Amino acid sequence: MQISDTLENFVTKWRAYHNDPLPSMPFDPQWPSLCFDANDPQAGEILNWQPTKQTPVSDMFIRLGEALDTKIHPDIAEYFSCYWSDHLNARAPAGDLVLLQVWNEEDLERLRANFIGHAMVKAKQKQPLSLFFACTEPDDGMLTVRNDDGSIWLEYPGKKPVKQIADNLCDFINQLSPR
Repeated sequence: MQISDTLENFVTKWRAYHNDPLPSMPFDPQWPSLCFDANDPQAGEILNWQPTKQTPVSDMFIRLGEALDTKIHPDIAEYFSCYWSDHLNARAPAGDLVLLQVWNEEDLERLRANFIGHAMVKAKQKQPLSLFFACTEPDDGMLTVRNDDGSIWLEYPGKKPVKQIADNLCDFINQLSPR
């Protein structure tokens, strides 16, 4: 199964869980997103939002790989190239987490900058490259995809990975439920 299919299954469950009502937030014209379904929204207007498929897919992960002089694992690239969305709350067997998402193109570029910073720290610590996709709650851990093999790890900033959580991102997402 591909990441896009796995994530689509989770988003379908997430939408059903949050359908009545959908989550909402004030509209900020400086931070627009296709997640809003509104014609001519006004600044500060409270609008419902939901994950929206990305089309066309950005080339950000190709550029990230060029900046880091490595090929980015396809699972992490596909994960962040599926939807425009605010972060999604989820529950795993081991506890609560937040699946990180990108809200718009500018947010995707911020993610790229954060990945480069994270990669520089990993290189300085002589650790394998990993790229984060979720945060654990309430302990502020990061769930990462190890770039060389696609395995999922629990990490804390500036420390060695703590433990392997899953063999791959599809297996991990398949065990989640929305919250």
